[in-house]
Amino acid sequence: MLQIRCKNNNVTKTFTEGCSLLDVYQAFADDIHLPYPVVSAKVNNASQGLKFRLYQNRDVEFLDAREGSGHRCYVRSLCFVLYKATQDVFPGSKLFIEHSLCRGYYCNFKPAPGAGRSEGRLISDETVASIKKRMQEIVDLDMPFRRTESTIEEAIRVFSERGFQDKVKLLETSGQVYCDYYTLGDTVDYYYGPLVPSAGYLKVWDLERYEDGLLLRVPDWNNPLRLAEKVDQPKTFEMFAEKTRWDIIMRLSNAGDVNKAIKRGHASELIQVSEALQEKKIVEIAEEIDRRFHREQDPVRLVLITGPSSSGKTTFCKRLSIQLLACGLRPVSFSTDDYFVNRTDTPKLPNGDYDFDNIETVEYALLEDHLLRLMQGERVEVPEYNFVTGKREWNGKRLKLQSDTVLIIEGIHALNPLLTQKIADAVKYKIYVSALTSISLDDHNWIPVRDNRLLRRIIRDYNKGAYTAQETISQWKNVCDAEDRWIFPYQETADAMFNSALNIEFAVLRIHAEIILASVPKNCPEYAEAHRLMKFIHFFLPVSDKEIPPTSIMREFVGGSSFKY
Repeated sequence: MLQIRCKNNNVTKTFTEGCSLLDVYQAFADDIHLPYPVVSAKVNNASQGLKFRLYQNRDVEFLDAREGSGHRCYVRSLCFVLYKATQDVFPGSKLFIEHSLCRGYYCNFKPAPGAGRSEGRLISDETVASIKKRMQEIVDLDMPFRRTESTIEEAIRVFSERGFQDKVKLLETSGQVYCDYYTLGDTVDYYYGPLVPSAGYLKVWDLERYEDGLLLRVPDWNNPLRLAEKVDQPKTFEMFAEKTRWDIIMRLSNAGDVNKAIKRGHASELIQVSEALQEKKIVEIAEEIDRRFHREQDPVRLVLITGPSSSGKTTFCKRLSIQLLACGLRPVSFSTDDYFVNRTDTPKLPNGDYDFDNIETVEYALLEDHLLRLMQGERVEVPEYNFVTGKREWNGKRLKLQSDTVLIIEGIHALNPLLTQKIADAVKYKIYVSALTSISLDDHNWIPVRDNRLLRRIIRDYNKGAYTAQETISQWKNVCDAEDRWIFPYQETADAMFNSALNIEFAVLRIHAEIILASVPKNCPEYAEAHRLMKFIHFFLPVSDKEIPPTSIMREFVGGSSFKY
Protein backbone atom coordinates (compact mmCIF):
# COMPACT_ATOMS: atom_id res chain seq x y z
CA MET A 1 0.00 0.00 0.00
CA LEU A 2 1.09 3.56 -0.74
CA GLN A 3 0.76 6.80 1.19
CA ILE A 4 -0.13 9.62 -1.21
CA ARG A 5 -0.27 13.20 0.06
CA CYS A 6 -2.36 15.60 -1.99
CA LYS A 7 -0.75 19.05 -1.86
CA ASN A 8 -3.95 20.75 -3.01
CA ASN A 9 -5.55 20.07 0.39
CA ASN A 10 -2.63 18.63 2.41
CA VAL A 11 -4.52 15.36 3.03
CA THR A 12 -2.87 11.92 2.93
CA LYS A 13 -4.68 8.75 1.85
CA THR A 14 -3.76 5.12 1.26
CA PHE A 15 -3.78 3.56 -2.24
CA THR A 16 -2.79 0.27 -3.81
CA GLU A 17 0.56 0.05 -5.55
CA GLY A 18 0.30 0.78 -9.28
CA CYS A 19 -2.68 3.12 -8.99
CA SER A 20 -2.91 5.91 -11.57
CA LEU A 21 -3.09 9.63 -10.88
CA LEU A 22 -6.65 9.48 -12.17
CA ASP A 23 -7.47 6.99 -9.42
CA VAL A 24 -5.88 9.27 -6.85
CA TYR A 25 -7.70 12.34 -8.16
CA GLN A 26 -11.07 10.60 -7.96
CA ALA A 27 -10.39 9.83 -4.29
CA PHE A 28 -9.53 13.46 -3.53
CA ALA A 29 -11.82 15.27 -6.00
CA ASP A 30 -14.54 16.23 -3.53
CA ASP A 31 -12.03 18.07 -1.33
CA ILE A 32 -9.80 19.79 -3.91
CA HIS A 33 -12.25 22.37 -5.33
CA LEU A 34 -10.17 23.62 -8.27
CA PRO A 35 -12.25 26.13 -10.29
CA TYR A 36 -11.40 24.51 -13.64
CA PRO A 37 -11.05 20.90 -14.89
CA VAL A 38 -7.88 19.05 -13.88
CA VAL A 39 -5.65 18.21 -16.85
CA SER A 40 -2.33 17.06 -15.33
CA ALA A 41 -0.38 16.81 -12.09
CA LYS A 42 2.97 17.20 -10.42
CA VAL A 43 4.44 14.17 -8.65
CA ASN A 44 7.22 15.19 -6.24
CA ASN A 45 7.30 18.49 -8.15
CA ALA A 46 7.81 16.84 -11.57
CA SER A 47 5.08 17.15 -14.23
CA GLN A 48 3.20 13.95 -15.12
CA GLY A 49 0.14 12.94 -17.10
CA LEU A 50 -2.96 11.72 -15.28
CA LYS A 51 -2.37 8.15 -16.51
CA PHE A 52 0.98 8.03 -14.69
CA ARG A 53 1.13 5.12 -12.22
CA LEU A 54 2.50 5.31 -8.70
CA TYR A 55 4.67 2.62 -7.10
CA GLN A 56 6.11 4.54 -4.14
CA ASN A 57 4.90 7.07 -1.58
CA ARG A 58 4.55 10.41 -3.29
CA ASP A 59 3.37 14.03 -2.98
CA VAL A 60 0.86 14.89 -5.69
CA GLU A 61 -0.50 18.24 -6.82
CA PHE A 62 -3.31 18.37 -9.38
CA LEU A 63 -3.29 21.14 -12.00
CA ASP A 64 -5.78 22.83 -14.28
CA ALA A 65 -4.89 24.63 -17.53
CA ARG A 66 -4.01 27.90 -15.77
CA GLU A 67 -0.75 26.52 -14.40
CA GLY A 68 2.19 26.41 -16.81
CA SER A 69 2.67 22.66 -17.07
CA GLY A 70 -1.11 22.09 -17.13
CA HIS A 71 -1.53 24.58 -19.97
CA ARG A 72 1.32 23.00 -21.94
CA CYS A 73 -0.20 19.54 -21.42
CA TYR A 74 -3.54 20.77 -22.80
CA VAL A 75 -1.99 22.50 -25.83
CA ARG A 76 0.31 19.56 -26.56
CA SER A 77 -2.67 17.19 -26.59
CA LEU A 78 -4.63 19.55 -28.83
CA CYS A 79 -1.75 19.59 -31.30
CA PHE A 80 -1.89 15.80 -31.53
CA VAL A 81 -5.62 15.98 -32.28
CA LEU A 82 -4.89 18.54 -35.01
CA TYR A 83 -2.18 16.34 -36.47
CA LYS A 84 -4.39 13.24 -36.49
CA ALA A 85 -7.21 15.20 -38.14
CA THR A 86 -4.93 16.36 -40.96
CA GLN A 87 -3.79 12.78 -41.56
CA ASP A 88 -7.33 11.40 -41.48
CA VAL A 89 -8.75 14.00 -43.88
CA PHE A 90 -5.70 14.57 -46.08
CA PRO A 91 -3.49 11.44 -46.09
CA GLY A 92 0.05 12.29 -47.11
CA SER A 93 -0.17 15.90 -45.93
CA LYS A 94 2.48 17.55 -43.76
CA LEU A 95 1.89 19.60 -40.61
CA PHE A 96 4.50 21.83 -38.98
CA ILE A 97 3.54 23.38 -35.63
CA GLU A 98 5.95 26.29 -35.73
CA HIS A 99 5.51 28.89 -32.98
CA SER A 100 3.13 30.86 -30.79
CA LEU A 101 1.31 33.72 -32.52
CA CYS A 102 -1.80 35.82 -31.91
CA ARG A 103 -2.24 34.04 -28.53
CA GLY A 104 -2.49 30.76 -30.40
CA TYR A 105 -0.10 28.61 -32.45
CA TYR A 106 0.79 29.08 -36.08
CA CYS A 107 0.95 25.89 -38.14
CA ASN A 108 2.34 25.43 -41.63
CA PHE A 109 0.08 22.92 -43.38
CA LYS A 110 1.01 21.38 -46.72
CA PRO A 111 -1.72 19.25 -48.31
CA ALA A 112 -0.74 16.29 -50.42
CA PRO A 113 -0.29 17.23 -54.11
CA GLY A 114 -3.62 18.20 -55.66
CA ALA A 115 -5.58 18.24 -52.37
CA GLY A 116 -7.04 21.09 -50.38
CA ARG A 117 -5.95 23.94 -52.65
CA SER A 118 -7.94 26.86 -54.01
CA GLU A 119 -7.08 29.53 -56.53
CA GLY A 120 -4.48 31.92 -55.11
CA ARG A 121 -4.31 30.13 -51.76
CA LEU A 122 -2.31 27.23 -50.45
CA ILE A 123 -5.11 26.46 -47.98
CA SER A 124 -8.81 26.97 -48.66
CA ASP A 125 -11.55 27.72 -46.15
CA GLU A 126 -13.02 24.34 -47.07
CA THR A 127 -9.75 22.64 -46.10
CA VAL A 128 -9.77 24.30 -42.70
CA ALA A 129 -13.43 23.45 -42.17
CA SER A 130 -12.88 19.76 -42.95
CA ILE A 131 -9.88 19.53 -40.59
CA LYS A 132 -11.82 21.31 -37.85
CA LYS A 133 -14.79 18.98 -38.32
CA ARG A 134 -12.58 15.91 -37.93
CA MET A 135 -10.95 17.40 -34.81
CA GLN A 136 -14.37 17.83 -33.25
CA GLU A 137 -15.27 14.22 -34.11
CA ILE A 138 -12.11 13.01 -32.36
CA VAL A 139 -12.98 15.07 -29.28
CA ASP A 140 -16.60 13.87 -29.28
CA LEU A 141 -15.43 10.25 -29.53
CA ASP A 142 -13.18 10.89 -26.51
CA MET A 143 -10.35 8.99 -28.18
CA PRO A 144 -7.72 7.94 -25.61
CA PHE A 145 -4.08 8.98 -25.84
CA ARG A 146 -1.96 5.88 -25.33
CA ARG A 147 1.63 6.17 -24.10
CA THR A 148 4.24 3.56 -25.03
CA GLU A 149 7.63 3.37 -23.37
CA SER A 150 10.25 1.85 -25.63
CA THR A 151 13.95 1.76 -26.32
CA ILE A 152 15.29 4.51 -28.53
CA GLU A 153 16.06 1.90 -31.19
CA GLU A 154 12.44 0.72 -31.25
CA ALA A 155 11.08 4.29 -31.38
CA ILE A 156 13.45 5.13 -34.24
CA ARG A 157 12.20 2.06 -36.12
CA VAL A 158 8.56 3.08 -35.58
CA PHE A 159 9.11 6.62 -36.84
CA SER A 160 11.46 5.60 -39.66
CA GLU A 161 8.81 3.25 -41.08
CA ARG A 162 6.40 6.19 -41.20
CA GLY A 163 8.87 8.55 -42.83
CA PHE A 164 9.24 10.88 -39.81
CA GLN A 165 12.86 11.86 -40.39
CA ASP A 166 12.54 14.89 -38.10
CA LYS A 167 11.85 12.58 -35.14
CA VAL A 168 14.43 10.02 -36.25
CA LYS A 169 17.16 12.70 -36.30
CA LEU A 170 16.05 14.02 -32.90
CA LEU A 171 16.07 10.60 -31.23
CA GLU A 172 19.28 9.45 -32.93
CA THR A 173 21.14 12.42 -31.48
CA SER A 174 19.36 12.63 -28.12
CA GLY A 175 21.69 10.30 -26.24
CA GLN A 176 18.70 8.70 -24.48
CA VAL A 177 18.22 4.98 -23.84
CA TYR A 178 14.41 4.97 -23.50
CA CYS A 179 11.67 7.35 -24.59
CA ASP A 180 7.88 7.60 -24.69
CA TYR A 181 5.76 7.93 -27.82
CA TYR A 182 2.01 8.26 -28.14
CA THR A 183 -0.79 6.89 -30.29
CA LEU A 184 -4.21 8.38 -30.97
CA GLY A 185 -6.30 5.84 -32.82
CA ASP A 186 -3.93 4.57 -35.52
CA THR A 187 -1.80 7.74 -35.55
CA VAL A 188 1.63 7.75 -33.89
CA ASP A 189 3.52 10.82 -32.69
CA TYR A 190 6.21 11.94 -30.25
CA TYR A 191 5.90 14.63 -27.55
CA TYR A 192 8.45 15.54 -24.92
CA GLY A 193 5.87 16.13 -22.21
CA PRO A 194 2.70 14.44 -20.92
CA LEU A 195 -0.72 14.52 -22.60
CA VAL A 196 -4.23 14.50 -21.14
CA PRO A 197 -5.83 11.02 -20.80
CA SER A 198 -8.20 11.40 -23.75
CA ALA A 199 -9.39 13.86 -26.40
CA GLY A 200 -12.65 14.52 -24.53
CA TYR A 201 -10.67 16.73 -22.10
CA LEU A 202 -10.16 19.24 -24.92
CA LYS A 203 -13.36 21.28 -24.86
CA VAL A 204 -11.98 24.75 -25.66
CA TRP A 205 -10.21 25.36 -28.98
CA ASP A 206 -10.68 26.64 -32.50
CA LEU A 207 -8.96 26.45 -35.87
CA GLU A 208 -8.82 29.10 -38.57
CA ARG A 209 -6.80 30.06 -41.60
CA TYR A 210 -4.04 32.60 -40.96
CA GLU A 211 -1.78 34.03 -43.68
CA ASP A 212 -0.60 30.95 -45.62
CA GLY A 213 -1.19 28.48 -42.79
CA LEU A 214 -3.39 27.58 -39.83
CA LEU A 215 -3.90 29.24 -36.47
CA LEU A 216 -4.69 26.81 -33.65
CA ARG A 217 -6.49 28.77 -30.96
CA VAL A 218 -6.20 27.62 -27.34
CA PRO A 219 -7.71 28.41 -23.91
CA ASP A 220 -7.06 31.65 -22.07
CA TRP A 221 -4.34 31.28 -19.42
CA ASN A 222 -6.49 32.91 -16.74
CA ASN A 223 -9.80 31.28 -17.66
CA PRO A 224 -9.37 27.93 -19.47
CA LEU A 225 -13.13 27.74 -20.16
CA ARG A 226 -12.84 30.43 -22.83
CA LEU A 227 -10.62 30.99 -25.84
CA ALA A 228 -7.67 33.33 -25.53
CA GLU A 229 -8.57 36.58 -27.24
CA LYS A 230 -6.95 36.74 -30.66
CA VAL A 231 -4.50 39.61 -31.22
CA ASP A 232 -3.37 40.07 -34.81
CA GLN A 233 0.43 40.19 -35.12
CA PRO A 234 1.45 40.67 -38.77
CA LYS A 235 4.86 42.18 -37.94
CA THR A 236 5.67 39.41 -35.47
CA PHE A 237 4.62 36.88 -38.11
CA GLU A 238 7.05 38.44 -40.58
CA MET A 239 9.76 38.44 -37.90
CA PHE A 240 9.35 34.67 -37.56
CA ALA A 241 9.22 34.29 -41.35
CA GLU A 242 12.52 36.14 -41.67
CA LYS A 243 14.12 33.80 -39.11
CA THR A 244 12.77 30.82 -41.05
CA ARG A 245 14.45 32.19 -44.18
CA TRP A 246 17.70 32.37 -42.19
CA ASP A 247 17.20 28.74 -41.15
CA ILE A 248 16.85 27.77 -44.80
CA ILE A 249 20.12 29.54 -45.60
CA MET A 250 21.78 27.43 -42.89
CA ARG A 251 19.86 24.24 -43.83
CA LEU A 252 18.37 23.93 -40.35
CA SER A 253 14.79 23.39 -39.21
CA ASN A 254 14.95 21.32 -36.03
CA ALA A 255 17.16 20.13 -33.18
CA GLY A 256 18.16 17.03 -35.11
CA ASP A 257 19.56 19.20 -37.93
CA VAL A 258 21.52 21.28 -35.41
CA ASN A 259 22.92 18.17 -33.73
CA LYS A 260 23.89 16.57 -37.05
CA ALA A 261 25.71 19.78 -38.07
CA ILE A 262 27.54 19.85 -34.72
CA LYS A 263 28.57 16.21 -35.14
CA ARG A 264 29.97 17.04 -38.58
CA GLY A 265 32.13 19.76 -37.01
CA HIS A 266 30.15 22.73 -38.33
CA ALA A 267 29.44 24.46 -35.00
CA SER A 268 31.87 27.31 -35.69
CA GLU A 269 30.32 27.92 -39.10
CA LEU A 270 26.79 28.00 -37.63
CA ILE A 271 27.87 30.56 -35.06
CA GLN A 272 29.64 32.72 -37.65
CA VAL A 273 26.73 32.71 -40.10
CA SER A 274 24.17 33.40 -37.34
CA GLU A 275 26.23 36.34 -36.10
CA ALA A 276 26.69 37.63 -39.65
CA LEU A 277 22.95 37.51 -40.35
CA GLN A 278 22.24 39.42 -37.14
CA GLU A 279 24.89 42.04 -37.94
CA LYS A 280 23.44 42.42 -41.43
CA LYS A 281 20.03 43.13 -39.90
CA ILE A 282 21.51 45.70 -37.47
CA VAL A 283 23.25 47.43 -40.39
CA GLU A 284 19.94 47.57 -42.30
CA ILE A 285 18.20 49.15 -39.31
CA ALA A 286 21.02 51.69 -38.81
CA GLU A 287 20.96 52.66 -42.49
CA GLU A 288 17.18 53.15 -42.37
CA ILE A 289 17.54 55.40 -39.30
CA ASP A 290 20.26 57.36 -41.13
CA ARG A 291 18.04 57.75 -44.18
CA ARG A 292 15.15 59.05 -42.07
CA PHE A 293 17.50 61.29 -40.05
CA HIS A 294 18.57 63.12 -43.22
CA ARG A 295 15.17 63.58 -44.83
CA GLU A 296 14.00 67.18 -45.15
CA GLN A 297 10.63 66.79 -43.48
CA ASP A 298 10.30 65.33 -39.96
CA PRO A 299 13.84 63.94 -39.59
CA VAL A 300 14.13 61.14 -37.03
CA ARG A 301 15.85 62.33 -33.84
CA LEU A 302 14.62 59.73 -31.32
CA VAL A 303 15.20 55.95 -31.44
CA LEU A 304 13.10 53.90 -29.02
CA ILE A 305 14.16 50.32 -28.24
CA THR A 306 12.14 47.84 -26.20
CA GLY A 307 11.70 44.12 -25.71
CA PRO A 308 10.89 41.57 -23.01
CA SER A 309 13.26 40.36 -20.31
CA SER A 310 16.55 38.82 -21.51
CA SER A 311 15.91 39.65 -25.14
CA GLY A 312 19.35 41.27 -25.46
CA LYS A 313 18.13 44.87 -25.66
CA THR A 314 21.24 46.34 -24.04
CA THR A 315 23.75 44.63 -26.34
CA PHE A 316 21.57 45.34 -29.36
CA CYS A 317 21.54 49.02 -28.38
CA LYS A 318 25.35 49.08 -28.17
CA ARG A 319 25.79 47.32 -31.51
CA LEU A 320 23.26 49.62 -33.17
CA SER A 321 25.13 52.64 -31.77
CA ILE A 322 28.33 51.39 -33.44
CA GLN A 323 26.58 51.08 -36.79
CA LEU A 324 25.02 54.53 -36.40
CA LEU A 325 28.49 55.94 -35.79
CA ALA A 326 29.61 54.19 -38.98
CA CYS A 327 26.79 56.03 -40.76
CA GLY A 328 28.12 59.37 -39.48
CA LEU A 329 25.56 59.89 -36.74
CA ARG A 330 26.33 60.51 -33.07
CA PRO A 331 24.08 58.35 -30.88
CA VAL A 332 23.45 59.46 -27.30
CA SER A 333 21.83 56.94 -24.95
CA PHE A 334 19.22 58.38 -22.63
CA SER A 335 18.31 56.24 -19.61
CA THR A 336 14.74 56.04 -18.34
CA ASP A 337 16.18 54.65 -15.09
CA ASP A 338 17.24 58.16 -14.08
CA TYR A 339 13.59 59.22 -14.17
CA PHE A 340 12.39 56.62 -11.68
CA VAL A 341 10.18 58.07 -8.97
CA ASN A 342 11.58 57.94 -5.46
CA ARG A 343 11.30 54.42 -4.08
CA THR A 344 8.72 55.43 -1.48
CA ASP A 345 6.44 56.50 -4.37
CA THR A 346 6.91 53.27 -6.35
CA PRO A 347 3.67 51.31 -7.02
CA LYS A 348 3.32 47.97 -5.25
CA LEU A 349 2.11 44.53 -6.22
CA PRO A 350 -0.81 42.89 -4.35
CA ASN A 351 1.70 41.01 -2.18
CA GLY A 352 3.32 44.27 -1.06
CA ASP A 353 6.49 44.01 -3.19
CA TYR A 354 7.51 46.99 -5.31
CA ASP A 355 6.16 46.82 -8.86
CA PHE A 356 9.27 48.07 -10.66
CA ASP A 357 7.83 47.15 -14.09
CA ASN A 358 4.85 49.51 -13.76
CA ILE A 359 4.89 52.56 -16.06
CA GLU A 360 4.16 54.67 -12.98
CA THR A 361 7.68 53.93 -11.68
CA VAL A 362 8.84 56.43 -14.32
CA GLU A 363 8.06 60.15 -14.07
CA TYR A 364 7.30 60.12 -17.78
CA ALA A 365 5.94 63.68 -17.96
CA LEU A 366 9.31 65.06 -16.82
CA LEU A 367 11.18 62.70 -19.16
CA GLU A 368 9.09 63.79 -22.12
CA ASP A 369 9.56 67.48 -21.27
CA HIS A 370 13.34 67.00 -21.26
CA LEU A 371 13.25 65.11 -24.55
CA LEU A 372 11.21 67.86 -26.22
CA ARG A 373 13.55 70.57 -24.99
CA LEU A 374 16.63 68.63 -26.09
CA MET A 375 15.17 68.09 -29.55
CA GLN A 376 14.50 71.84 -29.76
CA GLY A 377 18.20 72.53 -29.19
CA GLU A 378 18.09 73.50 -25.51
CA ARG A 379 20.66 72.55 -22.90
CA VAL A 380 18.89 70.50 -20.23
CA GLU A 381 19.95 69.45 -16.75
CA VAL A 382 19.03 65.77 -16.37
CA PRO A 383 18.70 63.80 -13.14
CA GLU A 384 20.66 60.77 -11.94
CA TYR A 385 18.95 58.04 -9.92
CA ASN A 386 20.70 56.82 -6.79
CA PHE A 387 19.76 53.15 -6.48
CA VAL A 388 21.33 52.95 -3.02
CA THR A 389 19.18 55.69 -1.49
CA GLY A 390 16.24 55.08 -3.83
CA LYS A 391 16.05 58.77 -4.73
CA ARG A 392 16.46 60.89 -7.85
CA GLU A 393 19.32 63.40 -7.57
CA TRP A 394 20.31 66.56 -9.45
CA ASN A 395 24.11 66.64 -9.73
CA GLY A 396 24.59 69.27 -12.43
CA LYS A 397 24.64 66.83 -15.37
CA ARG A 398 23.67 68.75 -18.53
CA LEU A 399 22.99 67.59 -22.09
CA LYS A 400 22.73 69.44 -25.40
CA LEU A 401 22.23 67.75 -28.74
CA GLN A 402 24.47 68.51 -31.71
CA SER A 403 23.27 68.64 -35.30
CA ASP A 404 24.38 65.05 -35.91
CA THR A 405 23.01 63.61 -32.64
CA VAL A 406 20.29 60.98 -32.44
CA LEU A 407 18.83 60.13 -29.03
CA ILE A 408 18.43 56.46 -28.07
CA ILE A 409 16.09 55.32 -25.31
CA GLU A 410 16.17 51.65 -24.32
CA GLY A 411 13.80 50.16 -21.78
CA ILE A 412 10.67 48.08 -21.23
CA HIS A 413 8.41 51.16 -21.59
CA ALA A 414 10.13 52.70 -24.61
CA LEU A 415 7.19 52.03 -26.97
CA ASN A 416 4.50 52.94 -24.44
CA PRO A 417 2.71 56.00 -25.88
CA LEU A 418 2.64 57.64 -22.43
CA LEU A 419 6.40 58.05 -22.55
CA THR A 420 6.49 60.21 -25.69
CA GLN A 421 2.86 61.15 -26.41
CA LYS A 422 3.66 64.83 -27.18
CA ILE A 423 6.44 63.91 -29.62
CA ALA A 424 5.36 63.38 -33.22
CA ASP A 425 5.57 59.78 -34.38
CA ALA A 426 7.29 60.93 -37.57
CA VAL A 427 10.48 61.89 -35.66
CA LYS A 428 10.57 58.58 -33.73
CA TYR A 429 11.97 55.26 -34.88
CA LYS A 430 10.69 52.33 -32.84
CA ILE A 431 12.50 49.00 -32.50
CA TYR A 432 11.25 45.80 -30.85
CA VAL A 433 13.84 43.20 -29.83
CA SER A 434 13.06 39.64 -28.77
CA ALA A 435 14.48 36.12 -28.92
CA LEU A 436 12.01 34.34 -31.19
CA THR A 437 13.17 30.76 -31.53
CA SER A 438 12.44 29.30 -34.96
CA ILE A 439 14.28 26.01 -34.42
CA SER A 440 11.90 23.26 -33.26
CA LEU A 441 12.62 19.93 -31.60
CA ASP A 442 10.74 18.30 -34.47
CA ASP A 443 7.78 19.10 -36.74
CA HIS A 444 5.24 18.97 -33.89
CA ASN A 445 7.32 20.07 -30.87
CA TRP A 446 8.05 23.77 -31.02
CA ILE A 447 10.25 25.53 -28.48
CA PRO A 448 8.31 28.15 -26.46
CA VAL A 449 9.88 31.55 -27.07
CA ARG A 450 9.86 32.31 -23.35
CA ASP A 451 12.01 29.24 -22.63
CA ASN A 452 14.90 30.81 -24.54
CA ARG A 453 14.72 34.00 -22.51
CA LEU A 454 14.21 32.18 -19.20
CA LEU A 455 17.36 30.13 -19.75
CA ARG A 456 19.28 33.29 -20.60
CA ARG A 457 18.00 35.01 -17.47
CA ILE A 458 18.78 32.05 -15.19
CA ILE A 459 22.37 31.95 -16.45
CA ARG A 460 22.90 35.74 -16.25
CA ASP A 461 21.38 36.04 -12.76
CA TYR A 462 23.52 33.17 -11.51
CA ASN A 463 26.74 34.46 -13.08
CA LYS A 464 26.18 37.91 -11.58
CA GLY A 465 25.47 36.42 -8.17
CA ALA A 466 22.13 38.21 -8.18
CA TYR A 467 19.76 35.25 -7.86
CA THR A 468 19.85 31.47 -7.73
CA ALA A 469 18.05 29.47 -10.41
CA GLN A 470 15.28 28.75 -7.92
CA GLU A 471 14.80 32.47 -7.22
CA THR A 472 14.83 33.40 -10.91
CA ILE A 473 12.23 30.74 -11.71
CA SER A 474 10.05 31.84 -8.79
CA GLN A 475 10.04 35.42 -10.13
CA TRP A 476 9.39 34.44 -13.74
CA LYS A 477 5.59 34.51 -13.60
CA ASN A 478 5.60 38.10 -12.34
CA VAL A 479 8.06 38.97 -15.12
CA CYS A 480 5.78 37.42 -17.73
CA ASP A 481 2.69 39.13 -16.32
CA ALA A 482 4.49 42.48 -16.55
CA GLU A 483 5.49 41.77 -20.16
CA ASP A 484 1.88 40.96 -21.05
CA ARG A 485 0.78 44.26 -19.55
CA TRP A 486 3.55 46.70 -20.41
CA ILE A 487 5.47 45.41 -23.46
CA PHE A 488 3.53 43.09 -25.76
CA PRO A 489 0.56 45.45 -26.37
CA TYR A 490 2.92 47.85 -28.17
CA GLN A 491 5.23 45.51 -30.09
CA GLU A 492 3.25 45.76 -33.32
CA THR A 493 3.77 49.55 -33.38
CA ALA A 494 7.49 49.04 -34.02
CA ASP A 495 9.11 50.26 -37.25
CA ALA A 496 11.62 47.41 -37.07
CA MET A 497 11.81 44.09 -35.26
CA PHE A 498 15.03 42.31 -34.41
CA ASN A 499 15.31 38.64 -33.51
CA SER A 500 18.19 38.07 -31.10
CA ALA A 501 17.99 34.25 -31.02
CA LEU A 502 20.79 32.17 -32.54
CA ASN A 503 20.13 28.81 -34.22
CA ILE A 504 22.84 27.12 -32.18
CA GLU A 505 22.01 28.99 -28.97
CA PHE A 506 20.57 26.08 -26.97
CA ALA A 507 23.65 23.97 -27.66
CA VAL A 508 25.79 26.74 -26.15
CA LEU A 509 23.41 27.48 -23.28
CA ARG A 510 23.32 23.81 -22.30
CA ILE A 511 26.86 23.84 -20.91
CA HIS A 512 26.06 26.85 -18.72
CA ALA A 513 22.54 25.86 -17.73
CA GLU A 514 23.04 22.22 -16.70
CA ILE A 515 24.94 22.80 -13.46
CA ILE A 516 22.77 25.79 -12.54
CA LEU A 517 19.46 23.97 -13.08
CA ALA A 518 20.79 20.92 -11.22
CA SER A 519 21.15 23.12 -8.12
CA VAL A 520 17.37 23.57 -7.76
CA PRO A 521 16.21 21.38 -4.84
CA LYS A 522 13.69 18.65 -5.63
CA ASN A 523 11.53 19.63 -2.66
CA CYS A 524 10.64 23.11 -3.93
CA PRO A 525 7.89 24.12 -6.40
CA GLU A 526 10.46 25.57 -8.83
CA TYR A 527 11.93 22.11 -9.39
CA ALA A 528 9.17 21.28 -11.91
CA GLU A 529 10.31 24.08 -14.22
CA ALA A 530 14.00 23.32 -13.70
CA HIS A 531 13.34 19.64 -14.47
CA ARG A 532 11.40 20.53 -17.64
CA LEU A 533 14.12 22.90 -18.88
CA MET A 534 16.83 20.35 -18.14
CA LYS A 535 14.95 17.64 -20.03
CA PHE A 536 14.39 19.94 -22.99
CA ILE A 537 17.92 21.33 -23.25
CA HIS A 538 19.38 17.81 -23.25
CA PHE A 539 17.96 17.34 -26.75
CA PHE A 540 20.81 19.57 -27.97
CA LEU A 541 24.42 18.43 -28.15
CA PRO A 542 26.63 20.77 -26.06
CA VAL A 543 28.88 23.33 -27.77
CA SER A 544 31.56 25.45 -26.09
CA ASP A 545 31.04 29.22 -26.14
CA LYS A 546 34.69 29.85 -27.12
CA GLU A 547 33.64 30.66 -30.71
CA ILE A 548 31.01 33.21 -29.63
CA PRO A 549 32.35 36.70 -30.49
CA PRO A 550 32.86 39.18 -27.61
CA THR A 551 30.27 41.52 -29.17
CA SER A 552 27.61 38.79 -29.48
CA ILE A 553 24.25 39.27 -27.80
CA MET A 554 24.83 35.89 -26.14
CA ARG A 555 27.78 37.36 -24.25
CA GLU A 556 25.32 39.49 -22.29
CA PHE A 557 24.19 36.26 -20.64
CA VAL A 558 27.08 33.79 -20.63
CA GLY A 559 29.75 36.42 -19.87
CA GLY A 560 32.87 37.51 -21.71
CA SER A 561 31.38 40.53 -23.49
CA SER A 562 33.62 43.34 -24.66
CA PHE A 563 30.82 45.80 -23.87
CA LYS A 564 30.47 47.42 -20.46
CA TYR A 565 27.02 47.03 -18.89
